[in-house]
Amino acid sequence: MPDNSGTTRVSLAVTLHASSVHMLYSMASSMSSLEVIRRKIDEVKQFLSVSLSIANAHTVDFYTLDIWHKFMSVPPEEVLTEITSSGDHKRAHKDNVNHSNDKKTKSIFGFCPDTKRLVDVAELLDAAHAHSLSGLGVCVSLAELLQWLNTSPLDKVQVAVVGSDEFMTSKKSHEVESMSEVVACLARSCHVEQVIDVGSGKGYLCSYLSMRYGLQVYGIDSSSVNTHGAQERNRKLKKYSRAYQRHSKANKTQTVLPSSGQEDLEGVSPSERYRKDMVPQPQDAEKHRRENAEEVDSEERQHGGEAQAHTTCLTDEDQTDADLAPEDSFLGALCAGMVEAAPPRVPPSELSMEERERRKRENIERKARNWVNSGGMSGGILYSPLTSYVTAETELKEIIGELKDAVMVGLHTCGDLAPSTLRMFLAKRELLSVCNVGCCYHLLSEEFDPTRQDGPSSGVCGFPMSRYLREQSWFCGRNARMSACLSLERVVQGQGIQMESLFYRAVLHVILRDHYNSFKSEKRVGNVYSKAISFVDYVRRALRRLGLDESKLSDSVIQSYHDTYRPRMGEMEAFNMLKVRLAPCIEGLILLDRLCYLKEQEVVTFSALVQLFDPLLSPRCYGLVGVKARGTAS
Repeated sequence: MPDNSGTTRVSLAVTLHASSVHMLYSMASSMSSLEVIRRKIDEVKQFLSVSLSIANAHTVDFYTLDIWHKFMSVPPEEVLTEITSSGDHKRAHKDNVNHSNDKKTKSIFGFCPDTKRLVDVAELLDAAHAHSLSGLGVCVSLAELLQWLNTSPLDKVQVAVVGSDEFMTSKKSHEVESMSEVVACLARSCHVEQVIDVGSGKGYLCSYLSMRYGLQVYGIDSSSVNTHGAQERNRKLKKYSRAYQRHSKANKTQTVLPSSGQEDLEGVSPSERYRKDMVPQPQDAEKHRRENAEEVDSEERQHGGEAQAHTTCLTDEDQTDADLAPEDSFLGALCAGMVEAAPPRVPPSELSMEERERRKRENIERKARNWVNSGGMSGGILYSPLTSYVTAETELKEIIGELKDAVMVGLHTCGDLAPSTLRMFLAKRELLSVCNVGCCYHLLSEEFDPTRQDGPSSGVCGFPMSRYLREQSWFCGRNARMSACLSLERVVQGQGIQMESLFYRAVLHVILRDHYNSFKSEKRVGNVYSKAISFVDYVRRALRRLGLDESKLSDSVIQSYHDTYRPRMGEMEAFNMLKVRLAPCIEGLILLDRLCYLKEQEVVTFSALVQLFDPLLSPRCYGLVGVKARGTAS
């Protein structure tokens, strides 16, 4: 009698997935429809058509182009007073009727229709809140999404791991824990065990998903810096694994710790006890260092000159080495064999057909050996870091040898990578759901930006994505997208803008205009403010950075510019506070465009915009979630 168990399991999985999709479709029908999203987009567009010019004004040009008087018919004191008194500006509209009733016929969202200048600050602030994502009412909360997805308790792998806050910053820990629960729920709803993390960086989300939920995770990142970091972490992991094995052997032969390190473990939490076993203790550190010195020195000589310090964006999503939590505890938390060391991968397009096939065969054979040796997925390798540049056209099967039905995720995918992730989700039959949080909007390519000279390398722009906005040839502009990266919540809490550095840069531009006609505006000054001890020192450092003759100006002449414009610094502060208030509206339009794009696709059965994180901890807090029917692609 033939064995149809495999066919039965596949049929059952398809049936279960269809059931989950039907549930999600019913949920989606009760949420914002495509028509509603398009109507909300129209509302935001109407507001931004009047106010976007403020967000697109560049701070560098603030004094050279007299930005304040160009856009404002009110004094800066009125703007700052109104912003301060309004708090987070969630007042009811009725509170403001009497204040602006006499101006309603003369202003549109606070702007004079004839001069295009701001005449009513309160009306602008009210409109800004109403046209932000929080005011539009189109988002769902994390709790609501989990309630819909999580019909039964999530299965977690029973492994001894330390808490995430012990190896990540509070910000990263908050993001990883929240997003991993959503991803795990999506994986269960779609009945898949594979997750593909695009732009995985240092792999914190990947490791957490594999350790906590037993998911088979592939982390794909194109950064050579991250590749070097992954190699270093794998080297450390080997050292910790050896240390763990030595501690395990020692624990088997003795029940009492040496007097130099004797501790009473009664009452110690399992995570702390595990960390004590996993991480080399101080008394072993020197011996451990000597044992591995030759290996460390060899690798450092090999890789020491390869890491390049480079920054692609200047937003709160950037993380310096100082921002990242120590990796030692993180590596100590991983079970032996949890992370698979993967060599750097060249783009598939640069490989011969024979090499591609050879890699596929080796990958399949290796995974089969791991599966057999471990007795199944629960003991096998669950996290594989891969290095590759991916776009919507990338053949994932060339990167992942055993590609199965999967969930695609991206945590703070930078610039065009966020829309590319959504396009990949739609293009690949194996990708059944997606959860994406974007960032770095200023690095998006805009199809209809008249100032854009060259298109993106892939030929497909990051904004707009939806047919609806593309038919209207809508664009925001780079400065407006830069403004969208500002954090209203943090500014309200006093974690605001460094006004003095912006003031210095704007006055420097006046000096360059007045004394250096050959100055090329495309040259960048860079971060010289942090090293300067005064405005004069700042200007001289900037002139040297730009390759200009600083001997043309005396200290007294430079200082006179500072003294002339210092009384007008309040204008710049008030103007930038207005840009902060407009930031959620611009971000909202970008995210609504992505949501509209998903809703326009017939194969997508469920899509939603979800607030995943606390905006004070993680300003880019909104995620796009989408689910499509099994085996479908647009």
